[in-house]
Amino acid sequence: MDRLNYVESKIVSLDEAKRRVNTWKMKDEPVVFTNGCFDIFHVGHLTYLAHAASLGKHLIVALNTDKSVRSQNKGEERPINPELARAMVIAGIGFVDLVIFFESDTPLDVIRELQPDILVKGADYDAEVTEPTNKKYIVGSDIVRQNGGKIITIPLVEGYSTTNILNKAKGV
Repeated sequence: MDRLNYVESKIVSLDEAKRRVNTWKMKDEPVVFTNGCFDIFHVGHLTYLAHAASLGKHLIVALNTDKSVRSQNKGEERPINPELARAMVIAGIGFVDLVIFFESDTPLDVIRELQPDILVKGADYDAEVTEPTNKKYIVGSDIVRQNGGKIITIPLVEGYSTTNILNKAKGV
């Protein structure tokens, strides 16, 4: 398999992700799950994903579809990069094992189906918050905890965000 095909093979359907996760779990290999838009990839994203990957054996990244990004009111121009382009960039990272799309506002259904061992979000969320209406609540944390999993937050790299990059490009 050439390298481009290898990268493309990491972008999978939910059914294929479930199959692979089941195989990893039979081998007792911890599965880490995170999600995001990853619209304009930057060092903050890379640092975050590297820390997430170090928490287990396999890293799954759930990626918002274009429709899902638009529903989050990130701005009329968002996403800048279409979903397949964003998925290819994420899948191209050596320590990312799978990339899966989700179209709803949250990856709750994907988390419910995959049952990861470790759920990771940035430190702008709070692993201790259990009230779903709280803005710092980590979606799916209740499901992961019920299955004996861990919820972990990772510090963000200060000064790096897609919004900051776009504002800089606009001269704002």
